Amino acid sequence: MKNLLAVCFLLLFAYSCAEQKKEQSKEPTIVSETIKDSVITKPFLWEAANIYFLLTDRFNNGDTDNDLNFNRTEPTGPLRGFMGGDIQGITQKIEEGYFSDLGVNAIWFTPVVEQIHGATDEGTGNTFAYHGYWTKDWTALDPNFGSRKDLQKLIKTAHENGIRILMDVVLNHTGPVTEIDPVWPEEWVRTSPPCNFSNYEGTTACTLVENLPDIYTDSDTDVELPDALLAKWKEEGRLSQELDELQLFFERTGYPRAPRFYIIKWLTDYVNQLGIDGFRVDTVKHADEKAWSELYTEASKAFENWKKMNPDKVLDNTPFFMVGEVYGYGISSGMEYNFGDKKVDYFNHGFKSLINFELKTDAQKDYETIFNKYHQLLHTKLENQGVVNYLTSHDDGNPFDRERTDSKKAANILLLTPGASQIYYGDETARSLSMNGTDENPVIGDANLRSFMNWDELDSLPEKKEILSHWQKLGSFRNNHLAVGAGRHNRLSKSPYIFSRSYVKDDFKDKVVIGLNLPIGKKVLTVKGFFGDGTQLIDAYTNTPVKVENGQVVLENDFDIALLELAQ
Repeated sequence: MKNLLAVCFLLLFAYSCAEQKKEQSKEPTIVSETIKDSVITKPFLWEAANIYFLLTDRFNNGDTDNDLNFNRTEPTGPLRGFMGGDIQGITQKIEEGYFSDLGVNAIWFTPVVEQIHGATDEGTGNTFAYHGYWTKDWTALDPNFGSRKDLQKLIKTAHENGIRILMDVVLNHTGPVTEIDPVWPEEWVRTSPPCNFSNYEGTTACTLVENLPDIYTDSDTDVELPDALLAKWKEEGRLSQELDELQLFFERTGYPRAPRFYIIKWLTDYVNQLGIDGFRVDTVKHADEKAWSELYTEASKAFENWKKMNPDKVLDNTPFFMVGEVYGYGISSGMEYNFGDKKVDYFNHGFKSLINFELKTDAQKDYETIFNKYHQLLHTKLENQGVVNYLTSHDDGNPFDRERTDSKKAANILLLTPGASQIYYGDETARSLSMNGTDENPVIGDANLRSFMNWDELDSLPEKKEILSHWQKLGSFRNNHLAVGAGRHNRLSKSPYIFSRSYVKDDFKDKVVIGLNLPIGKKVLTVKGFFGDGTQLIDAYTNTPVKVENGQVVLENDFDIALLELAQ
């Protein structure tokens, strides 16, 4: 009898477990949600950042008193001289809310350190260093761009508005040699051969172009400071201070007094003293890669020290960030850049992200092909890393939509593709990328891409305002939702094209649905399986409240786009 009871008990227990397991295996039911259910506190992620890139000299003139310095009055080719943009001009636009309205949460501006004083002709007309990539003195700011006080105010104002600052830095080369800008000593720089880009050595142990002295970033040999630099510091009354600081730096780090370590010290001073959030690093593949690991190490120490010394100014615990310009790198390459005879993993040398040169060609494809490709790569080959996508830039002569025939589609692609986005100044206002010169003096080369920001058109042309409004709506939506740049992508409907993005980490959840190429007028968006019936949503593009019924949302308006988010 006891045995029979035991068998019955075991059978009953087994049945109960089976039923419990069966109940647990059921698909979860999606119920009505609210934003409180879905969002705790939105963190900041560089992988999903909305970055605004501008040429300091070409964006906004905040101080006309600094427009002329160092007697830079020599005639230049079209768009190859200084035009007055400066640090104060950037700060003004932050204060006006221009960047916040665009959903920008990071600003990258071209280098503002002191540039060569003279002009040079690279075959495109006489050119001054308006672009900032021809350094004369890493320890000083160029007065054409502004003062140290101006830069300090810019960073403070940006941080007060929740915007991070990326400083553009150059370690690979000095500025060209001119009659008034002498070449750096031969133990500091090589002046030949020019790069042939055929292999690793032909890309790194060479000058990028003729008359652009290349820093020996691969050398560990001690060198003395250039006499011209010492004389400059003495004339400016800061020789002792600079020498004392260098002495302390080399004693602390134990680094040899090799060229790259002087420059690393000078660059990271801006982080240590001002709280720069990250570096955009120029000409990465042309320097020895170990220099970037060393730069990141020192910049990270400097950033942590600044946060320790300024606890009331710290935005959050986000580490120092470095994104690299490895010219020609594409997201499909994954972690490595291939020189032909050697592959280099720059993500293992201080970089959290690289600029992606591939989106401008991918942009010719349909939305789903683009979005799914980037989602797949960022969650496999590039897991826990990132890319910065762009469609137009300052030195890419083959941008997407060069004639600005479809600026709204450009916004859809750039701001909705997984990864970080880089808006190039004027993308959002359809600033011309094909400038007109004269028959005798045409605009040549990259100068076409670098006209002054078209504020006058934005003030006077309704179509420019309409384009800007579209960019603002998408940019703000992107900034409000980490799911857009860092989430997982899933197509919900092929026609009309509707997709979801969702991001979950720890206690933070974010989810959105987006529709593109929708019919004008009445449109039905399927959200079944993603938002439950009864869920209150907002179409952020038109600020229209809607409710999920039968797995669908119905909108009626004159737009072909919908940006669905949980209602507040």
